[in-house]
Amino acid sequence: MSEENKDFGDKAEDAAKDFKEDVKKTFDPQNPDNGKTVAIIAHITVIGWIVALIMNSQNKSEFGSYYIRQTLGIWILGFILGIIPVVGCFAFIICVVLIIISLVNAANDKMVPIVGLGEYFQDWFKSL
Repeated sequence: MSEENKDFGDKAEDAAKDFKEDVKKTFDPQNPDNGKTVAIIAHITVIGWIVALIMNSQNKSEFGSYYIRQTLGIWILGFILGIIPVVGCFAFIICVVLIIISLVNAANDKMVPIVGLGEYFQDWFKSL
């Protein structure tokens, strides 16, 4: 094996070790940023919401739970608005705007409810 291949292999191995340590730190239940990570992941499609729910169930954080409830409420609101014939055309746009606003608040460590229904979502889904 040439010296160049050994260097490449060593660099790849070091990068893999660094990545593994970063993953452990990011998803560590004792990490204070874990709630923020859960909150942000919850906004990334329904699959992201499910992943965030599973992550939060292992180590509940108030911040992560807050945004799991908010995002679930937005998804349900979008589904209900999508059924209504005239409003259904705009339901997607409304939900995308609400998700973006909620995501920005989560990224800035602010627990701000969405306009109108945010407080209701917190009450309705308090078991999450």
